[in-house]
Amino acid sequence: MEWQDEGLILSVRRHGERDVILETMTRGHGRHLGLVRGGRSARQAPGLQPGNRVALTWRARLEEHLGQFTAEPVQSRAGLVLSDPLALHAVMHLASLLRLMPERQVHAGLYEAADGLCQLLAEPLLLGAVMVRFEITILAELGFGLDLSACAATGRTEGLTHVSPKSGRAVSAGAAEPYRDRLLPLPAFLLDEGLTGADSGAIEAGFRLAGYFLGRHLFGPRGIDATATRQPFLMVLRERLAISSNISKI
Repeated sequence: MEWQDEGLILSVRRHGERDVILETMTRGHGRHLGLVRGGRSARQAPGLQPGNRVALTWRARLEEHLGQFTAEPVQSRAGLVLSDPLALHAVMHLASLLRLMPERQVHAGLYEAADGLCQLLAEPLLLGAVMVRFEITILAELGFGLDLSACAATGRTEGLTHVSPKSGRAVSAGAAEPYRDRLLPLPAFLLDEGLTGADSGAIEAGFRLAGYFLGRHLFGPRGIDATATRQPFLMVLRERLAISSNISKI
């Protein structure tokens, strides 16, 4: 068996003295692992780094086997990922989210979204907003999507300001007023795909919203430690956003 595809490297695990097991998110074959012979060599190792986009060829005798990868770099982000804590933690958190998906299940849209997110590793405001959207996309892909199209109480499509923690549906400002302390704030950037960024307050609200439903539907039931990659990423992101905010006031 053999196929060729493009993939985003999620992790590289040592295997023996010279080889590595490569974990990738591919466009046409989902999250996929494979052995790279000589992957720890001076020639191959620089291109086999998390965050890099690679052209892959996978070969195996049977489809259910681990198989072997050959990987050729298409776009390297290793320099940024290895030198910038924000980029490093972003890639680690992105990989942990993609591991929620069943292995080898095709999600071409997720691949495109993940690669697009990696294009923004040096842009804190854009990266924060896009990561929130990615977390919500993961929820939707696994059957726990939020309904932000209309107010759950009135059916109105305008003035949506909150989300019900029970139903995951949007609530308009008027309908939310008596229950504000029980609802989750809905940042405007989640309602408009044209908004590519947001201020730090909106990004924080977005992560609270996504984090609540990730914990309820995915992390909690699967016994996943939500702090392992998400909290380090959020800590560095908050520091970077604070710096950006101070610079903008000068």
